[in-house]
Amino acid sequence: MVLERPPTTGGEFGIQVFFVQPNSVIQKAMVAELICHEFEVYLVGSVSSAKKIFSKHPVALAFLNIDEGLSEGEWQTFVKEVHGDPSLDRVRLGILSYNADPHLAHVYLIDLRVPCGFIRLSLGLVKSTTTVLAVLEANEARGRRRFLRVHCGDKAMFNIVTKLGRVEGRIVDISVVAMSCTLNPERHWEKYTVLESIQLKLKGSHCLVKGIVMGSRHERSGEKIYVVMFDPKTLTDHERGYIRSYMQTALQASIETEMRE
Repeated sequence: MVLERPPTTGGEFGIQVFFVQPNSVIQKAMVAELICHEFEVYLVGSVSSAKKIFSKHPVALAFLNIDEGLSEGEWQTFVKEVHGDPSLDRVRLGILSYNADPHLAHVYLIDLRVPCGFIRLSLGLVKSTTTVLAVLEANEARGRRRFLRVHCGDKAMFNIVTKLGRVEGRIVDISVVAMSCTLNPERHWEKYTVLESIQLKLKGSHCLVKGIVMGSRHERSGEKIYVVMFDPKTLTDHERGYIRSYMQTALQASIETEMRE
């Protein structure tokens, strides 16, 4: 008897999406496209790290690239191990492969009951990405949020020149619609203050955006956090791409830190 696995839905903050042993095309094209659709995506470069990551993120979707890393028998064993681990019963697996053998698909879909499908990769990857997007939507992987928000490291900074002088600060988290930030030195920004020409300094390069202060809050540490919405009328595709590129880099850096720990 094969037990049905419990449903996985995104809830308020969405579900993390992992690509295990991804090929270079997935890394360069598919992941960037999924982040443009506001999904939280990570690359796990080795199977040996995958179960460790799953144990830290037990509500997840994981797509296994079975063309690399392990033999066919070893991949099937890995799937059985994940399915057989009660602590990972909300990790839902999908298969990626260029192999068009219908018997192979039958093994994963019927014998192993992989819930997120057997996706045959194509050279152009457009059809494959569309299929993966459909799986993520069906599993509500975006959750109830409309936009992916990523926590920034200590090196994500901004500055702006105002009538009262130059203001600098640290970006706490960022999305393509807003950022939260601290000011250094701390000062008071009134709600609805318009900020012209905010220079974002992410991953060593710069980008100019316009925004408006939407409010503030105090952390338990006493630090004051401001929320700044970016002006959608002035935000260009180039600037959105710049922010998303940083978000992808920041997400990947966080998971690589976990894999090293």
